[in-house]
Amino acid sequence: MLRLLVLALLLANAGYFAWTQGLLADYGFAPVAQAEPQRLAQQIRPEAMLLLTMTEARQLEGLGTTAAAAAAAPPAPPECLQAGLFTPEQTTALRAGLESSLPIGSWSLESSVEPGRWIVYMGKYANEEALVKKRGELRGLGVSFEPLINPALGPGLSLGHFDAQADAERELAKVATRGVRTAKVVLERPEARGQLLKLPAVDAPLMTKLDALKPQLAGKALQSCR
Repeated sequence: MLRLLVLALLLANAGYFAWTQGLLADYGFAPVAQAEPQRLAQQIRPEAMLLLTMTEARQLEGLGTTAAAAAAAPPAPPECLQAGLFTPEQTTALRAGLESSLPIGSWSLESSVEPGRWIVYMGKYANEEALVKKRGELRGLGVSFEPLINPALGPGLSLGHFDAQADAERELAKVATRGVRTAKVVLERPEARGQLLKLPAVDAPLMTKLDALKPQLAGKALQSCR
């Protein structure tokens, strides 16, 4: 009796093993398959998945925050710019470029006068060595100086520039009391008349268009409106 029980257990185990391995599938005996091919088909490039460390995830989060802040930053406000003065010939070329490139109302050309520039002048000196020596003497007297804008007066020094001759004469008298004896008042640049370009509200798109007009600006820089 015991032998029959052992034999029955062995046959039952062998049958269960054959059933789980699909060896009895041809006879209609097999476990139910658990695979879900429809979900596998819905996956998009599973091989491209990348597991990140906590540090890498934080770095990516920081980059995203920076990019979002940059995108949300408001554009710089428009500013008033001007350039000039332009001679009649320069004005003709400039006006043609402005009319073909910039929106109506974004610019104007106005008649303007640039006053003469009077300076308290020292020079001309024979050479650069003499100029350096004079600078040292002025520093010793506590007198300030500035470079010249008119190369025809060089090598020399300006002890101050003024819109009116009378103001320059008063400065000359002041520096004389501090030991300066060889200075004089001269007209460094005469009064100039011409057209002033004014752009009241220049934003980034308008500035891009202005870059294309540099040849018509005749080397005159755009500056903040006075």
